[in-house]
Amino acid sequence: MENIKLAKNALNNVIYGKEEVVDLLFTALFAQGHVLLESVPGTGKTKLAKSFAKIMNGDFNRVQFTPDVLPSDVTGIRFFNPKTQEFELRVGPVVSNVLLADEINRATPKTQSSLLEVMEEYQSTIDGETIKVEAPFIVIATQNPVESNYGTFPLPEAQLDRFLFKVDIGYPSKEEEKQILTTYRNHDPYEEIKAVLSLEEIRKIQQEIKQVKLSEVVYDYLLNLVHASREHHEVELGISPRGMLALMRAAQARAFLQAREYVTPDDIKTLTPYVFEHRLILTMEGSIKKTPEQLVNEILQAVPVPVEEGAVSQ
Repeated sequence: MENIKLAKNALNNVIYGKEEVVDLLFTALFAQGHVLLESVPGTGKTKLAKSFAKIMNGDFNRVQFTPDVLPSDVTGIRFFNPKTQEFELRVGPVVSNVLLADEINRATPKTQSSLLEVMEEYQSTIDGETIKVEAPFIVIATQNPVESNYGTFPLPEAQLDRFLFKVDIGYPSKEEEKQILTTYRNHDPYEEIKAVLSLEEIRKIQQEIKQVKLSEVVYDYLLNLVHASREHHEVELGISPRGMLALMRAAQARAFLQAREYVTPDDIKTLTPYVFEHRLILTMEGSIKKTPEQLVNEILQAVPVPVEEGAVSQ
């Protein structure tokens, strides 16, 4: 836990005022999930992703998505080598520990779909040959809001469902921006980041998290939220079983990072917006009236929160 604290402090020194976002990144890493960072340009999405990769002693690859990027540029390709007169396999950037998919919504749907297999199954298929991707593996994708850009391709539901969290970075406060000016005046804190988490340590934590307990009360609360999303009259597509499992695993990771051996209803309630909002597809009438964020808040208010004492598994 000491190394996790050091890693968090390093990231908080690079991106001021985003402690909650940093916590969510570590929660996703240990829950074996992926993160979609969204905000307007210049708010630190890419820098945060690069800094997060740097605190790990693993392989980091970056793909700058544009409309002309091909699926083979992401997964890899088998090409003919005229020198050896043989076909050779060149693996793509997906074979890494941290993959930064920068501005993912600028890629065409066909290229976006090249990430589906590796995000879910930790493997990439190239001309019939399966390439395994070793854990830990996390995709940190960034995108600018679709409404403010031309030449973007909204991520399809299947792609969004593979992201554990969608996080809005947002602008820093005036005080935080003053601190940014003061810190970056003479040097860049990113250059000072050192790797403090080993891959073996991360793999160990990922296994330990699975032992964090959930009581029947917490199971029921989680299920009630999931089913409320499916039964809401303004929702066309609710939370899938994949999303349900993602929320459970994320809650286990949050509990572990807070040095608890059990999940509380507060863990579920706190993480629900980050897990639900990008997965919900509203009806046409519903989308006119409210945003996914408003609808998730409505669901959270409608589903009773069980008492804390009853949620602790013995």
